[in-house]
Amino acid sequence: MNYPLLLMYLASITLLISTPGPVVALVISDASRFGFRHALRTVLGTNLASLLLIGSAALVISGLLSINDLWLRWVSLLGCVFIGWVACATLRSEFAVTPAVADSVATPAASRRQYPMLNGFLVGISNPKDIVFFIAFFPQFIGITAGAGLSLTILTALWIVFDLLILVAYIAVMKGGIFQRNRRIISILSAGFLLVIAVVGAGFSLLELAGSLR
Repeated sequence: MNYPLLLMYLASITLLISTPGPVVALVISDASRFGFRHALRTVLGTNLASLLLIGSAALVISGLLSINDLWLRWVSLLGCVFIGWVACATLRSEFAVTPAVADSVATPAASRRQYPMLNGFLVGISNPKDIVFFIAFFPQFIGITAGAGLSLTILTALWIVFDLLILVAYIAVMKGGIFQRNRRIISILSAGFLLVIAVVGAGFSLLELAGSLR
């Protein structure tokens, strides 16, 4: 076992998962609006997306799959569009009602009309940060053991565990009294952050697509 490389991987995924991005913003927004169970289903969706991206990385490493740069740019652009749609839907929902109504018992009923696991999966699978990590950066850690298969198994298991622990920690923090009292503000800020990510990401993707078509 190459322990220095393993420690580097653990440090990398801890920073990647915990750094605010589309997934963290979505989880915080769901936790503030709909509670622990709803947000946990969102996390399971993002986790499933990670597994799919890891599987794609494994196919690239084995030579069974080649990734076209143009295809990745289109995926990133579509992902930004979806993230922007989620952000706008959240903002529209929050501003459509008064703070008193937003904090009433009607909120849990709204959560049942949504699909948190699907939303989590779509945001996770289209997250440009995760796409770049798994396709470009993830393969560099295959050398933690002598066998590629064993390395992939260990790397995948560690990602799943750390992903769940860190995101669930975000959800748990949102259960605190001070966060619950400011639930609506946190939801709006999280959605606003998602919208900024979507706009900036879409801008970069469009510039890259325009450059590739010249």
